[in-house]
Amino acid sequence: QAQAGWLQHDFGHLSVFSKSRWNHWVHKFVIGHLKGAPASWWNHLHFQHHAKPNCFRKDPDVNMHPLFFALGKTLSVELGVQKKKFMPYNHQHKYFFIIGPPALVPLYFQWYIFYFVVQRKQWVDLAWMLTFYIRFFLTYLPLLGVKGILGLHLLVRFIESNWFVWITQMNHIPMHIDYDKNVDWFSTQLQATCNVHQSFFNDWFSGHLNFQIEHHLFPTMPRHNYWK
Repeated sequence: QAQAGWLQHDFGHLSVFSKSRWNHWVHKFVIGHLKGAPASWWNHLHFQHHAKPNCFRKDPDVNMHPLFFALGKTLSVELGVQKKKFMPYNHQHKYFFIIGPPALVPLYFQWYIFYFVVQRKQWVDLAWMLTFYIRFFLTYLPLLGVKGILGLHLLVRFIESNWFVWITQMNHIPMHIDYDKNVDWFSTQLQATCNVHQSFFNDWFSGHLNFQIEHHLFPTMPRHNYWK
């Protein structure tokens, strides 16, 4: 599931086929049939992220501030001055491991994706999603029973969530997070991204998103060329 996530990311950025429509078609298949999520939802969130990375209220990836975490030096100081105590932020380095990585996919994404497609009437995406769940249930129901397949699905999403959050946060959250200052596009991308050491394992484990700087500057570049 994690590797399918990195694969759909490639198609979503039109970085596999030379023709855009081929990328769009296969994107719907990979994220819809192999992962059970809507392509329209991913596009909606991810395009905002690339346009304004780490810009509070414009990048949905940092919307957890200040509901669960205090992000970035500027926004954290603002919370301190306003004396807003939504959470015990001085302990966020401890409760991050409980709220962030384990919970995002199984407790939030899992139900929100259905709300998204129904609210926006994305019926094609809903049909692709249903093929994933139909295939999953038909495959494992005879082997595990209803409780077994529900437990398996939750376990897979739990492991995937830890994997996904670590990869997506390690190359953005350590960087500058603030309100949008209308800085030029190139500088905006650089101040919000950082790379992680290249190795055969890191490249595979992160779907080459350890080259986050290159990815944000050249989002349609095939991932295996980032190192160049």
